[in-house]
Amino acid sequence: MGHALLGVFGLFLLNTLLYGHAEDPSPVITVSPSWLSAGASVTLNCRVKDPSAGWKFYWYKMVPDPSGNFYYSYELLPGSSSGTEQDSYIVHGQTHTAGYRCRAGRGDPEYQSYTSQSKFVWSSDIHSSASLTVSPDRAQHFTSDSVSLSCEGNSTEWRVRRLLTEGRYRSDCSSYWWGIMTGSTCNIKTDSSSDAVYWCESRSGEISNAVNITVQDGDMILLSPARPVTEGHSVSLSCRLKRRKFDSIVFFYHNEKVIQSDSRWELNISAVSKSDEGFYKCRHSGRESAQSWMSVQANRPKAELRADDRDIPVGGSVTLTCSVKPSSSGWKYFWYRGEKTSEPLSSQLSAGPIRVSEGGVYWCRGGRGEPVYYTESSDPVTIYKISPNKAVVTLQPNWSEVYRGERITLRCEITDGGDTEWEYEWRTTSSEKPPDQNEHSITSVTRSHSGDYRCKGRKKHTQHSSTGWSDPIKLTVSDRASVTLNCSVEDPSAGWKFYWYKMVPDPSDYYRLELLPGSSSGTEQDSYIVRGRTLTAGYQCSAGRGDPEYQSYTSQSKFVWSSDFNSSASLTVSPDRAQHFTSDSVSLSCEGNSTRWRVKRFSAEGRYSSACSSSWGTMTGSTCNIKADSTSDAVYWCESGSGEFSNAVNITVQDGDMILLSPARPVTEGHSVSLSCRFRSQTFDSTVFFYHNEKVIQSDSRWELNISAVSKSDEGFYKCRHSGRESAQSWMSVQAVSRPDSSSFPVLLVVGLVCGIVAFIPLIVLLCYRASKDTCFKSLVQSESSNTDHVVNLDETECSEYSSPPHDAGGSQDVTYSTVQIKRVGKKGKQQTAEERSVYSEVRTRAADDSLLYSQVVIHNKYKKKKGQSAPAAADESVYSEVKPGSSL
Repeated sequence: MGHALLGVFGLFLLNTLLYGHAEDPSPVITVSPSWLSAGASVTLNCRVKDPSAGWKFYWYKMVPDPSGNFYYSYELLPGSSSGTEQDSYIVHGQTHTAGYRCRAGRGDPEYQSYTSQSKFVWSSDIHSSASLTVSPDRAQHFTSDSVSLSCEGNSTEWRVRRLLTEGRYRSDCSSYWWGIMTGSTCNIKTDSSSDAVYWCESRSGEISNAVNITVQDGDMILLSPARPVTEGHSVSLSCRLKRRKFDSIVFFYHNEKVIQSDSRWELNISAVSKSDEGFYKCRHSGRESAQSWMSVQANRPKAELRADDRDIPVGGSVTLTCSVKPSSSGWKYFWYRGEKTSEPLSSQLSAGPIRVSEGGVYWCRGGRGEPVYYTESSDPVTIYKISPNKAVVTLQPNWSEVYRGERITLRCEITDGGDTEWEYEWRTTSSEKPPDQNEHSITSVTRSHSGDYRCKGRKKHTQHSSTGWSDPIKLTVSDRASVTLNCSVEDPSAGWKFYWYKMVPDPSDYYRLELLPGSSSGTEQDSYIVRGRTLTAGYQCSAGRGDPEYQSYTSQSKFVWSSDFNSSASLTVSPDRAQHFTSDSVSLSCEGNSTRWRVKRFSAEGRYSSACSSSWGTMTGSTCNIKADSTSDAVYWCESGSGEFSNAVNITVQDGDMILLSPARPVTEGHSVSLSCRFRSQTFDSTVFFYHNEKVIQSDSRWELNISAVSKSDEGFYKCRHSGRESAQSWMSVQAVSRPDSSSFPVLLVVGLVCGIVAFIPLIVLLCYRASKDTCFKSLVQSESSNTDHVVNLDETECSEYSSPPHDAGGSQDVTYSTVQIKRVGKKGKQQTAEERSVYSEVRTRAADDSLLYSQVVIHNKYKKKKGQSAPAAADESVYSEVKPGSSL
């Protein structure tokens, strides 16, 4: 469960940070057209499930993020910062491939939905900053053809992406085993799953032209260019058979009309015009190729607009330069501010650069001759006029370093802002761009939030007047985890002080307690944060009040599990996998700075912990050998005689005939890993499905899933399915390369019942018996690990409580015994002779259709002998409790 709570998505923490709660509806965005003609407008529509009045709509463009993680940032489209009343938005003059999203809001204060899923509008237009070429240059391929996709432009780092014809999700070359990325080229081996739109994205934020590739299982394809053909150029389209030659008439179709029908297998167009654009296919002997779109690109040059600065300083101006490539003489430039369809700025017809002192959206185009021949308009450039106000980024709490899991708030403050309404924009080198609001709270920081943050403000009612960018503030997130302990009392009145302890394995097979730093005199707060802890640890707390101080018993224990390795204590599993069949032989070995070890486990049922012994294993030296059965589902770990805990390993045992073979220990980033599906007694004879976080990532005849270079995004739950049968799921942890001694994977957070008392009627009997003398406490672990350097040895409590494993597992337990030893702690922390009681709780579980379950509690009382009195005989009390089936034990 800890993985599920802390295991995180990328991109899509943005939705929860930005826009609301888990139950929020997501709007649906559509784009029209899906493929662009040069300079065409794009219409976006945003639809909500409840189309009632009052909604406002916000429109975003996706931009590949330059931070280094190849995520996307989201930029509000012009005029969308305050929302639009219309559920549609027109993007004028779009020429390049682009992705869009929308969200909706209504009310005051405004209720905001999630953002929609992404929709792309595809463009085959090629531009110099990012372009994709296909080799061989054709749109259709036979299965098993080798195809290369190469990226070129103004960047040295690229990724090739694709969106399947029927798919909703994008994937990268190499990430999902459909290609191999070498430099800026992706090499794919085509198969029936290769039908997709492909494109390039650069590290510097550009998206290339898109190419639609079709793969045919049959024996005939149409060879047509994958990239646009320029007007006036020649082009050849041909019909090809996989294994034989044409022996009769070949028909060529343009937009479903026959344009050639003879024995020629090639269609030649000597001078392409715009009218030749469209869908083409061929037919021969009753067989027909798939159709492909041939795009025709105007030979008209396009103007390029550059600005020496996007921000006009106070009292200053910026220089705009318009040019036409390839360069030639005779051009004059027409300048526009506002919409592209607006009239040219009358005073700004020029043969060279111009200077402007007003903010706005600027365009240009070139013209020459009589009548004037115009180029295509340039892409727009937005210029902002800087106001005298200054933007400042603040961080609260203002710590130089924060730890993963902590909460922080970034604020953009405008000096001397007065009553002006501001809109805000953020820039960051992290992979998580803040929303365009003045305050951004991160409830649980991760390493992806590390980076420089800058902001600026724009006057809400004067769109192109803004502050300058603030000075950057640097956020550094340490991958070390933090743990929050909470100690609650049944009587939460004022005056309590709280004491915090760490449990340390003792050679006596019990635990000793060490006070955590700053806890020797107690804390007024009922919570305690342990920073920088990455290893397995157990905790207890106690409370006291008054003068002289009355001190309670210590609480029951709570553990935080971690799979991080510690050189002084580590556990290895052989065979190294998380799932096993019943009757498999499994070895658990302890290694580290000790000669004395014990292997312990905590069962999946969450009722007891025990050491390796004849009941479930055989301890030989530092190795515990177990014979896996239905009761072996558990968390296992080592404890050393010198006081260390090892990493924890979660093992699942299956009664069925199929398991997933996945590593029990973390996999290091960049390393390869294989996960496989295994039957107990047969082989696979049909499609095997592999799932990552409930999404199918491979579905074919292969029973093995290979990941050549593991990344953090590969971390998560995996399972496999075949012929209607499904394995249990197992978590695969990915360990950061930069920290070889402790993985960046989230510690397994496990909270459950311990101290061997089943939390129902036997517990009530025990509490009632001592209600007049004791105050009860609970310790709740909210996050991840701990550290300590201040040690106080205490013997007041020997009580082991363990939490339930990270995820549910099968198996049953017939009888469970556990012992609790409690010693009274006197005032001022001094140990006093006190009553000792041992409570043995036996729980017998039966089939679900049985009518009754019984629980027996046997209480042995020992009394301190008073002066002049003899000790009374020990009294044994047996209590039988009736529990109806379905009750939680």
